[in-house]
Amino acid sequence: MRAIKGVLLTCDSAVKQILLTMNEKDPFVIEDLDDYHLVIKADEEYRVRRELEAELEKNTYSLEAN
Repeated sequence: MRAIKGVLLTCDSAVKQILLTMNEKDPFVIEDLDDYHLVIKADEEYRVRRELEAELEKNTYSLEAN
């Protein structure tokens, strides 16, 4: 048996779906616990957070006053 260091992520279901989609390209999820919690590889945490932030930024709209 081999131990893998993991990090518990708590998020809403929409963000979790984005994470699961990201996981299909480059696996990092160790365990899908429930609707709001995932355990991911600890050494992938920074990359996952950065990519998630970029993905969420794509879906953010801002109104600029000119």
